Amino acid sequence: MKKKCGLIISHHPLIFSGLKKINGKNTIERIIIKAIIHNISIYAAHTNLDNVHNGVNAILAEKLGLKNTRILKSKSELLRKLVTYCPTEYAEQVRKALFDAGAGNIGNYNSCSFNTSGEGSFKATENATPFVGKINELHFEKEIRIETIYPYYIEKLIIDSLLKSHPYEEVAYDIYKLNNELNTVGSGMIGEIDSIEEEEFLLKIKGLTNANCIKHSGLIGKKIKNVAICGGSGSFLIKDAIAAKADIFITGDIKYHDFFEAENKIIIADIGHFESEQFTKELLYTIITKKFPNFAVLISEKDTNPVHYL
Repeated sequence: MKKKCGLIISHHPLIFSGLKKINGKNTIERIIIKAIIHNISIYAAHTNLDNVHNGVNAILAEKLGLKNTRILKSKSELLRKLVTYCPTEYAEQVRKALFDAGAGNIGNYNSCSFNTSGEGSFKATENATPFVGKINELHFEKEIRIETIYPYYIEKLIIDSLLKSHPYEEVAYDIYKLNNELNTVGSGMIGEIDSIEEEEFLLKIKGLTNANCIKHSGLIGKKIKNVAICGGSGSFLIKDAIAAKADIFITGDIKYHDFFEAENKIIIADIGHFESEQFTKELLYTIITKKFPNFAVLISEKDTNPVHYL
C-alpha cells in the first residue's frame, strides 16, 4: 500500500486451503481484506515455478555456482505427438505454422519433425467443397506425413494453427500421448562445481543463504563435486539425488527419519524452506522487467519467513 502498487506477485500462494469465510480473524483473512479494500491484485506462481528448468531451482543453482545443470527428476506424460497429412507443396507452410505455435522442440533443438512421402485417397461427397478432386470421384493426392511433438498444455494452439494453415476443408490428424520425459520440466536440479571440501561448502552455503543453521547428515569424508538441490520441501527427491550420484543434496523441511536415507552415500543438508527459495524474488523481478520493460517493478523488502532461531 505504501508503494502504491496494484499487483503483488509472489511465489507462495496466500491461500493454501479453501476459505469458508473472510472476517479478519487470522493473517490470511486480514491480508485478503486489505487487498480488496485497496484494489490490489495478488498472483502466485508456485508449483509451476518450482517445476521448470529456469525457475526456483535455477536461481538457487546460479547462486551456488552450479554448472552443467539439468532437472533432477523430469516429468513424463506431458508430451503429445501430432501426425498430419497435407499436399506436398503445402508441407512447408504447415510445418512452419506448427513450429511457430510451439511444436517441434526437443532439448536444445527446435523445428524438429519427421516427414514421409506417400499418397492419400478420398472421395468428396455432395456437401463437400474439396480443395482438390471432384465430387463423388475417388481422388489420389501426393501428400507428406508430418510428425512432430509438443507439450500438452499448448494443444489448442497447435491444433488451431494446423487448421488455419492447412489447405484441406477437412484436416486429417492424429494425436498420441507419449510417456517420454520432458527434460525441461520436473523437480529439483543437479549440477557440478569445482571440487571443494565438505565443511567448506556447507559454510559457503550458510553464508550465501544467510541461514541461521544448517542441519545435515554425517559427512562422508570426500570432496563435493556433484550437487543436487530442491527449493522448498525436497525430501521426496533424496533417492533421486542418490541415484544421480550427487555428493550433497540441498533442500528444506527434512524430517528426522529422512536423514537416515543418506546411508553414507550422500550428504543431506537442510538449509530451511524460506532460505532455499528466497532468491525467487530476484527471478520474478528479472522475468517481469524483461517481458514488460515499461512496468514499475519493486522487490519487496519485507522478510516473510515465519521461522525464527534462538
